[in-house]
Amino acid sequence: MDLQGYPYVWLIVLGIVIFFAIRMAVGIWASRKVSNATDYIVAGRRLPIYMVGASVMATWFAAETLMGASSSAYQYGFQGVLFDPFGAAACLFISGFFFTRLMRRARYLTLVDFFERRFGKAMTILASIAQLATYFVWTGAQMVAAGTIVNALFPSVPPEAGMVLVALWVTGYTMLGGMLADTLLDFMQMFFTAGGITLIFLFVLNAVGGWSGLAAIQETMYNPDPFTLSPMAGDTGYLGYLGSMGWMYWLAAWMAVGLGSVPTQDLFQRSMSARNESTAVWGTYMAGALYLFFGVMSPTIGIMMYKLAPGLENTDGILVKAALDYLPPVLTAIFMAALASALMSTSDSSLLAGASVVTENLMPMLGKKLDEKEKVKWTRIWVSIIGAVAIIIAVTASTIYELGVLAWSLLLVGLFAPFAFGMYWKKTNQYGGVAAFIGGFLAWAIGVYIAFNLGMGGDSTALVCSGGDLSLLADKVTWDCAFWDAVYVASFPAFLISILLVIVVSLLTQKMDPPRPITDIDGKVFDTNPFHNLGLLPIKDALRKLKPEEYDDN
Repeated sequence: MDLQGYPYVWLIVLGIVIFFAIRMAVGIWASRKVSNATDYIVAGRRLPIYMVGASVMATWFAAETLMGASSSAYQYGFQGVLFDPFGAAACLFISGFFFTRLMRRARYLTLVDFFERRFGKAMTILASIAQLATYFVWTGAQMVAAGTIVNALFPSVPPEAGMVLVALWVTGYTMLGGMLADTLLDFMQMFFTAGGITLIFLFVLNAVGGWSGLAAIQETMYNPDPFTLSPMAGDTGYLGYLGSMGWMYWLAAWMAVGLGSVPTQDLFQRSMSARNESTAVWGTYMAGALYLFFGVMSPTIGIMMYKLAPGLENTDGILVKAALDYLPPVLTAIFMAALASALMSTSDSSLLAGASVVTENLMPMLGKKLDEKEKVKWTRIWVSIIGAVAIIIAVTASTIYELGVLAWSLLLVGLFAPFAFGMYWKKTNQYGGVAAFIGGFLAWAIGVYIAFNLGMGGDSTALVCSGGDLSLLADKVTWDCAFWDAVYVASFPAFLISILLVIVVSLLTQKMDPPRPITDIDGKVFDTNPFHNLGLLPIKDALRKLKPEEYDDN
């Protein structure tokens, strides 16, 4: 991203400063509405459908995701963005249909509440560690994007300084206002981000000759068919991988976010903030539809930019280049400010999600009992701690985006099977859940080694990324390509092994570890009929205005 020489940098800076000020003001206002942990973590469970949908969509509409999707599509077309937005949108629909209704009815405060009541202490600790690891890294990813934006605006300011500045600001307003502040800001920010990406799309579409010009595009940097999603015949396959390797990579691309992001605190925290079950379900569907509609614009812009500006060596800032080249200055300033705001929306969600898990699950598990005021105090403290750790990760890690995808893949191979089977199969027990988590992770580690060195029904990732010359692995870029491709490919068989382990171990240990029923936050056992947990609820219940006594804010 290079803004040197752009005459309206001052306008972009002004827009970002205004957005920063609004966020802190909302945080201060929302802090006055917080009286207990329910208020702070799930906004008192009073959010209407439009707030739930907009908040989920804005949280996932991250700055580095927007920029990364356009960059990947410039190189690989739609094949390169299966992870996001296509997998991410699929995750929202899957969550809404299979899991959101029960989570809201249980009135949990965190996702780990489910693991604690369904399985017990060991699985609670493992699930908490997995969630924390995810949010440490994911928040760090946003900080890296923040440093990039600040450095582009002020070349004399090191990226590390920009990371610290943005982290302090986001941590500050999140500590003050919690979920209410985050949700209100997400709702406002969604309009700017979605509006900005729509304007860029329309201006770039006009530059390539309208819809007919877009349809006529026949290639991107590495892909002769930019609009296909499936592996292609011939010597292209999926991102250069043929046979079984190509199909495993393709399936893993759908699953890493499509299933790996299902058992995440930031997603269900917003659903559990909804005013009732129907609102939670339909708000998630709404978010999925919005995310798919607006999310597909970013990669499409990347494809069009390849036609307009082929041969770019560094594609990381292709979305910003499109804004600078084709938008009027005022609209560019608004979009850049919205991009920075999108970054903060994802950051505040990650901070609050991780802190909520520590306060609600880990601290009580370790013997520290907290009353409502202490829960709010300690959640705020942990928001600041996670913010500090994220800064350290952002400053020291150079492959932070890949590490972010690694975190979602960890949830795919370790947490998804215990979560899904625990909700829908009565015989699932803690032994099965722990075996699925640990076994899935070990299988994944072994699979990475095999995919990197030997391949899985095709050439190894080392051979593909080096072009057959293994001596080129001494180059960091080539080695990174081979390693991260192996990470993605191996996650698919590891996911299957995780499912197998949860079934087999649970069946073999029924007497040693009798399965626990699903209970709500008060210990009440749920009806186990799966059709009573699916997201099949009338939308009218989500749209109608509730009476004060109908709010379930316990």
